[in-house]
Amino acid sequence: MKHTTLGDLEVSRISLGTMGMSSFYTGAGSDDAESVRTIQRAVDLGVTLIDTAEVYGPYVNEELVARALTGRRDEVVLATKFGMVSHTTADGGTGVLDSSPANIRAAVEGSLKRLGTDHIDLYYQHRIDPNTPVEDVAGTVTELVQEGKVRYFGLSEAGPETIRRAHAVHPVAAVQSSYSLWNREVEERVLPALRELGIGFVPYSPLGHGFLTGTLRSPEQFDEGDWRRTSPRFQGENFQRNLALADEVRALADEAGATPAQVALAWLLAKGEHIVPIPGTKRVTRVEENTSADALELTVEQLAKLDSLPPAVGSDENEEARQRIER
Repeated sequence: MKHTTLGDLEVSRISLGTMGMSSFYTGAGSDDAESVRTIQRAVDLGVTLIDTAEVYGPYVNEELVARALTGRRDEVVLATKFGMVSHTTADGGTGVLDSSPANIRAAVEGSLKRLGTDHIDLYYQHRIDPNTPVEDVAGTVTELVQEGKVRYFGLSEAGPETIRRAHAVHPVAAVQSSYSLWNREVEERVLPALRELGIGFVPYSPLGHGFLTGTLRSPEQFDEGDWRRTSPRFQGENFQRNLALADEVRALADEAGATPAQVALAWLLAKGEHIVPIPGTKRVTRVEENTSADALELTVEQLAKLDSLPPAVGSDENEEARQRIER
């Protein structure tokens, strides 16, 4: 497994997102034993960055990650997130944007306990809180770094101006946003700013929430609790039109002797040295497939063909989620 850096933090080029093991997707939480095996197999294969968040579950995903890493904590870079669970307000709960200093301090103590560790390697603000200046967020994380509870600071779905403001207070090691052949919005403003500032980039949903694997052919494949039922890209005519994109990726994968998922990940890796996709899965076979993309070298012609594909049609998020994203 090749390695790169997010700021000064060394990680494997392909890493692992664990959200879908516990929440939001079809089958989430249905087989924790297989999820544990998947995390352990990823580490065996050289994956070093494991990505979770307190809101996944909520809380149970961090506990799942801790079980999987029993005796292996020092082999990985643990990333988790704060700011989408409110611990300090009367109307608190999940989905509430709260990055007040008091809430960050409550969140970090909970995450440290659930993860069974004395420090978090990479601590992200999960979404930008419009009621708390990002300078205050960065200042609080600076204090946590000084106290040894956090090593590196990250932002998720932050725009260039917010990134610059945070970075001026405390170095931002990584920014995490949705990025894939399916969703390319960060290319215009976010990625150029990160390159200028020397900040790493962590694409989440690098397989388009599973769409780019070519295994999704109908919205009926999602159960009632699957958030994709609320995403415009997975509904009606949009879903049918987007199948053409998945079919193009599959055709190129056949040409390259690879799987569609491996092609989608290899395309991302070719976008820059300090880009670290975190494909999520809860199956050992999928983590083996995804990590193998590290060895896939697409030709200049193949990369150009993928670049020329139109992005997916329809919004990736429902309107409520969309309002919480800066790009």
